[in-house]
Amino acid sequence: MLTADTFGYIAAGLTTFAFLPQVIKTWRSKKAEDVSFVMLMLFISGLIFWIIYAIQAQAYPVLIANTITLILNTTILSLKLIYQRENKY
Repeated sequence: MLTADTFGYIAAGLTTFAFLPQVIKTWRSKKAEDVSFVMLMLFISGLIFWIIYAIQAQAYPVLIANTITLILNTTILSLKLIYQRENKY
């Protein structure tokens, strides 16, 4: 039987791992100029609020998905900053 949590975990997996190709592409190309800094900062801020919500609501699929997505997007942001710095010198 498909419960609400089952749908939550499926949605969490799909939306979370949608960012993995971007992390891999950024890592391999060593370029992230097409990724918006403002979008990343807004998205990361939203993820932090989702994590707080998930903890308070004990919504584990939401917590897991947004924690992993936060890690992936923080990685993209870090790579963007590193590669911007490297390309200036």
